[in-house]
Parts: sequence; structure tokens; C-alpha cells
Amino acid sequence: MNHDEIGRQQAELLADEARYCSFGDTVHYVNPPKIFDRCEGSYLFDAWGKPYLDLQMWYSAVNFGYANQRLNDVVRKQLDHLPQVASQYLHPTKIELAKRIALDMKSKFGMDGRVHFNVGGSQSIEDSLKLVRNFTGGKSLMFAFEGGYHGRTLGASAITSSYRYRRRFGHFSDRAHFVPFPYPFRRPKGMTAEEYSDQCVREFARLFETEYNGVWDPKVGQAEYAAFYVEPIQGTGGYVVPPANFFKGLKQVLDQYGILMVVDEIQMGFYRTGKLWSIEHFGVKPDVLVFAKALTNGLNPLAGLWAREEMINPDIFPPGSTHSTFASNPIGTALGLEVMNIVQEEDFEGRVMRAGGEFLEGLKELQKRHPEIGDVDGLGLALRAEICTDDGFTPNRALLDRMVHIGLSGDLDWKGEKVGLVLDVGGYYKNVITLAPSLYITSEEIHQAIALLDQLLRRAKAD
Repeated sequence: MNHDEIGRQQAELLADEARYCSFGDTVHYVNPPKIFDRCEGSYLFDAWGKPYLDLQMWYSAVNFGYANQRLNDVVRKQLDHLPQVASQYLHPTKIELAKRIALDMKSKFGMDGRVHFNVGGSQSIEDSLKLVRNFTGGKSLMFAFEGGYHGRTLGASAITSSYRYRRRFGHFSDRAHFVPFPYPFRRPKGMTAEEYSDQCVREFARLFETEYNGVWDPKVGQAEYAAFYVEPIQGTGGYVVPPANFFKGLKQVLDQYGILMVVDEIQMGFYRTGKLWSIEHFGVKPDVLVFAKALTNGLNPLAGLWAREEMINPDIFPPGSTHSTFASNPIGTALGLEVMNIVQEEDFEGRVMRAGGEFLEGLKELQKRHPEIGDVDGLGLALRAEICTDDGFTPNRALLDRMVHIGLSGDLDWKGEKVGLVLDVGGYYKNVITLAPSLYITSEEIHQAIALLDQLLRRAKAD
């Protein structure tokens, strides 16, 4: 097709989408929404073949690059061997993948446990809620963080701090008690980040001082709350990296009062931060760990959780406790097993920390040229750039919205060609660029990303 024919086809597709597709399962960041045609490595391509450097990789689902040949070959092989089997039957890669994850957890945290699969992050959060309630005698109250995101199913939205995900649907379960997360850039004046972290822990511990603080009965030594759901680094909340001392202090309080720690690694797992699990950076042991997204590099909807043996053994969590028709499907588990092979064969910790350091330095140089970048931070290749007014602090959502729109217009200049840039928007004020590039991103691509971000800022400020 020629250029005009492609344009007419795209217009027809957009008209059909507007008429026939539910808008409830997506978010259109720009109008008209973007249609992509193919992908490879760090890039998406539109129908005209124009490349768009993707710095969010499907919300960190495609950690190992688009159209990864090794993983694509696993799909083809599994299609020819055992593409389908009902979940009440067994197949080798389910067992092998569960064993690989469980042994990894044992080696890192010294605890026996088991792995339970489902089809997506929200669904595995739901499974974890069942697991926790069952283990704690039916307790339905949970702690979670302000700025935390755990999904949009009814149970997951109850522990997600944004009211807009619950507003139209009511409550299926008790809403969590939301606790402040130490947000270094927006900490109180006069405090170091570490002092602010300690204050957050003290304020949480204060809830247990007397029975009249609302969560603790000292006569029987029992908390009303079952678990604390944590993202070690906040995802949708804006890739907020807490001070290194925070989780140790929090875990001491949780252990003192018999409250479980459920770690949500859905977005930060599989070496996004330079470790298989981001919680490894903080020196604490989870009771439950939930994973998804990059487990299959976005090629199959497979997710799961690991839990301590005493919480999940068949005597306490018997067959049929949860079920999904497509859970532990053979294509998904074959992919997950290959992802585990890849991360054990290659030095991803070194790769990610080197690339992340280079990218962060580039962002810091960009910050010197643009006072509107109020904060840059990151851990590994989970990076953030907070867009503000020219005072460097007041959130500037409008400027970031213009940047996203210009990036998706495909009208940026790179070495004499027109290209695009794909960004994700996060943060409490929707003013944070949350950067999650491919873990295989090259130095050249990092250089391109910084140059394109510079163009975006200049153009967006001039609009």
C-alpha cells in the first residue's frame, strides 16, 4: 500500500475502534490513539515503518526486548509439542518452573515454599489475598502504601490507593489502611531522606502503641490486620525508590506484631532493578512474593506467587483453593522457564547496573539543561524523571502530557530521519516519566533516548 492507502486504513481502524471496542480496558494517552504495526528490540514501528524508541516496554513486561528470537523460538517449539492441556493435568515445564523459582527463593531467603500460578498480576494478587486470609483465620484487613498499585480487579483495587479505581464499583472487600511511602523528593523540609524514612516507620509503629490507636489488642497480642502489601519500588506511583534503610525498619515492626509482608514484584521483578527481585536490595525476607509481566516477556499471560511452606502446603491450602482455566498453561510455563534460563546464564546484574548508571547520568546532564526536571532517580533500569514547573518542584502534568503527545507524533529528528519516542506517565501527580527500557538497551540507544528527551522538552516548552 502507498502512503495514502495506509492513512485511509488507519482512519478506518480508528473509527471501528471508537464504535466497537470497550474503552474500559485501555487508556488512550493521546488522541487519536496510536496504532503500532510491528516491533523489534527496543522499538515499535507504525504502519509506515517509522521507528519509535520504547522507554516503557509495555509497563516493564518486555524486559528482554521485543521479538526476542530465543523466546519466540520457545513459543514455536511448544506449539509443535504440547500447546494446550487442561490445568488439572500436569506437564513438565510447570513443575520445572515452580521448582526453579522455589529453589531460588530458598537460596536467597532461606525458606521453603511453593509456587502457585495464575494468568495475570491482578489475578495473582487475588490469589495472595485468599492465601493470606486463609492463613490468618479469615482476617480481611490489609495495610498498603499511598501511591501503591496492585491491580484493578475488585480485591486488588481495594489495596490500591487510588480511589478512582473503586469509585464506580463499590467495595468487594475491606479497603486497605494506606500508609505513607517515603518519597525522597517530596520529603518534609529539613530532613534527610533517611530521617524521613525513619519517621515513616515510627508513624506506622505508633498504630500499635495502645488499643486505642485502632489496630492492636494488647490483651491478646493480636493485630486486626493480616498483611502489608508492598512494592519495594513504587511502579504506577512514579518509580519512587525508598531509602535503603526503610524496609528493614518496617519489617521489624511487622514481625513484632505478627503481620505478613506480601511483596508485589509484578512490575519490578526479573532484573528490572538489577536483581531478580527488587526486594533483594533491601535486606528483608518476604512471606509472599507475587510476580507476573516479564516472566514470559509479555508473550503469554502467566503470573504467579511464591509463599512460605507453612502458608501454602496442601494441608492448609488444599486443591481447588483457587483456579483459572489457563493458569500454568504450557506455552506460558515454557516461556517462564526459558526466561529463568536466560537470567541465570547471563550477568544481568552487571548489565542492568551499568546501563542504568549510564542512563541516570544522562538524565542528570539533561536536568542541568532543563530546570523543569525536578528530580531524577532510579535503581538499575527502573528510572524516573519528575517534570515540574521551572521552580523545579511544582508538578507540571500539562508539560509532560505535551511531551507524550509529541513523542507519539513520530516527528522527532534523529540522524536525518523522523522517529518517535514512547513514554509512560506515572506518579502521584501524573507528572513523572517512568522509564523502563529493554534490559538489552545499548549505549547508542541510551544516547538516542537522552537526545530525544531533550528535543521533547524543548518543543513541549515552546508550545
